[in-house]
Amino acid sequence: MMNTILNVLLMTSPAEGQSPLTSLLPLILIILVFYLFMIRPQMKRQKDMKSYRESLKKGDKVVTTGGIYGKIADIKDQVILVEIADKVRIRIDKSAILKDASEIAQK
Repeated sequence: MMNTILNVLLMTSPAEGQSPLTSLLPLILIILVFYLFMIRPQMKRQKDMKSYRESLKKGDKVVTTGGIYGKIADIKDQVILVEIADKVRIRIDKSAILKDASEIAQK
């Protein structure tokens, strides 16, 4: 659908006395809106998540993407050892850490 719209916009020649910029203005505005409301916020979230994962340390309470709550027992490169119960530890990839669970009461 987007290709069809793009083809229609690019194939039409500007009216006599009209600059080519005004015919491309709607396309430029659409691209700008997509960047401001979709691409830029997503890039910011990814950057924040990356810095959060790099700042993890032993003893931090976390939640994984699978919904497992636990406390970090050890960190080695991209692998994190998470203690989910007394003497129950699992190894997970650092990219599977979703958020900080320190403010969430664990039961």
